[in-house]
Amino acid sequence: MREQILKAMKRHQLIDIIYMAKNGDITKRRVKVLKMAGGSLQVYCYTKNAKRTLILEQVLALKPVILKERGVI
Repeated sequence: MREQILKAMKRHQLIDIIYMAKNGDITKRRVKVLKMAGGSLQVYCYTKNAKRTLILEQVLALKPVILKERGVI
């Protein structure tokens, strides 16, 4: 999972994550990874509209966000 997060960070790609907070609450968040250090991530969370620090071990699943371009021909 660490490699997928690093790849998304290098590509400035958004990812959808399932995250478990310290109190056990599970949330789905859309984030952009800003920095990864040790066992934590600094992200911009589009769900909360704020920067957040997340614990890497608490990320249960992730999926890159694929934005499709639509053009008028």
